[in-house]
Amino acid sequence: MLTDYKNEPFLDFSNEKVADSFKKALQEVEAKLGSRYPLIINGKAVETGEEVISLNPSASDQVVGYVAKASLQEAKLALESAQEAFARWSRVKPEERARYLFKAAAIMRRRKMELSAWMVFEAGKNWAEADGDTAEAIDFLEFYGREMCRLAEPQPLVRIFGEDNRLKYIPLGVGLVIPPWNFPLAIMAGMTAAAIVTGNTVVLKPASNTPVIAAKFIEILQEAGLPDGVVNYLPGSGGAIGDYLVSSPQIRFINFTGSKEVGLRISELAAKMVPGQKAIKRVVAEMGGKDAIIVDSSSDLEEAAAAIVASAFGFQGQKCSACSRAIILDDVYDRIVELVIDKTKKLTVGPAVDNYPVGPVTDSNSLKRIKSYIEIGKKEGTLQVGGETLEHMGGYFVQPTVITDVPPNATIAQEEIFGPVLAVIRAKDFSHALDIANGTEYGLTGSVFSRNRANLERAAREFHVGNLYFNRKCTGALVGVHPFGGFNMSGTDSKAGGRDYLLLFSQAKAISEKY
Repeated sequence: MLTDYKNEPFLDFSNEKVADSFKKALQEVEAKLGSRYPLIINGKAVETGEEVISLNPSASDQVVGYVAKASLQEAKLALESAQEAFARWSRVKPEERARYLFKAAAIMRRRKMELSAWMVFEAGKNWAEADGDTAEAIDFLEFYGREMCRLAEPQPLVRIFGEDNRLKYIPLGVGLVIPPWNFPLAIMAGMTAAAIVTGNTVVLKPASNTPVIAAKFIEILQEAGLPDGVVNYLPGSGGAIGDYLVSSPQIRFINFTGSKEVGLRISELAAKMVPGQKAIKRVVAEMGGKDAIIVDSSSDLEEAAAAIVASAFGFQGQKCSACSRAIILDDVYDRIVELVIDKTKKLTVGPAVDNYPVGPVTDSNSLKRIKSYIEIGKKEGTLQVGGETLEHMGGYFVQPTVITDVPPNATIAQEEIFGPVLAVIRAKDFSHALDIANGTEYGLTGSVFSRNRANLERAAREFHVGNLYFNRKCTGALVGVHPFGGFNMSGTDSKAGGRDYLLLFSQAKAISEKY
């Protein structure tokens, strides 16, 4: 009998014993840095002539791991392995498939601090961000396992005399999972778990910046006893193997989280019929955002400013849900700007291992891109805080940056920066604020701070985002609580962590028998 689903609790690092235990986990992981990780195809280690070198973004001269890099040859082997495994795995009972997820969640829970420590080194997450990532990964495994058990139950149908009718959900086939680097355990594990618990097999192409934590997840699946070939671990470049895999007639679906540009290319390639293809490929895509927090004069201004700063600069603004636009009504604009500047100035920047509030961005390319946007922003608005990159610190550090008086159509108010840069925009009234909020090509998350019920109800109708929050920050969605996914160029509104998600990797089969 399954217990009711509950979200995994977060660690309390203010507890000295917890903090000391995590410091020990960091030391143990640091001693393992620089190890080599092979591909895993059909359950077997596969070495290649090339490698991906994973670096610590807090200290770019420190190697986290050397990871084998797949070529077309290994991509073909992985597809064959997944195809062969599908014939067996698709016939495993749904409840049994769910038990593999529950076992993996239990192992992950035992290794919780270790996994979070790996993300401190490989992803540049501070302690709380890393712990939240691990907790969310556990949540996805627990939630999707229960959801599969629910979908395996008899489905409600209208009954008619003289027929026995039933409906069951069956898998699609072989899928390609392409997760992002910013939630290298949670999103990667959730995307993979949803695909396999529904009976599909997977080629997992982890993000090039964070392949080691993905290798640790594969270790957990193997320890849980997942049959060989169900998940094939295939790090490699998008140019070398990504297009080939997306275009393969053996691929039935692609589950992608990443940039708009890559997501659109995947959609384009997947839509093209190729010889040997028997079904329309499904693309499940989450492609980022340009998220906004609106503040009106009726709100608690202190709470609003704190939420803006937390949403904008948590994990260095490297969340698709991060607040990159603060849209402030004219009558409280100056006060909110004052509060945001004051709170931002109190943030300190440093290595993730030392648990600074603001750590590094993911790599040198990201740092250069963010720096270029800051230079653009200086011309489009008024730089109030930050604006500097800190290469002298030995990692990829960027100061939390606040730019005010930004026009709604400015580059930094329209394009996704994916870094610690906040554009503050003045709105004449609430109608104007909603127009500004909706005035981008994205539609992922948003927040409104107001005590005015009419404004909140209007925002519920007119603020066009997939995840809308009132009087709280626009980041921090919880599995099962806030099904996550956005509109427009933010993706296919997949609603990860919700009751609709597994249906994206299933097809419904109706069976009717006359008496």
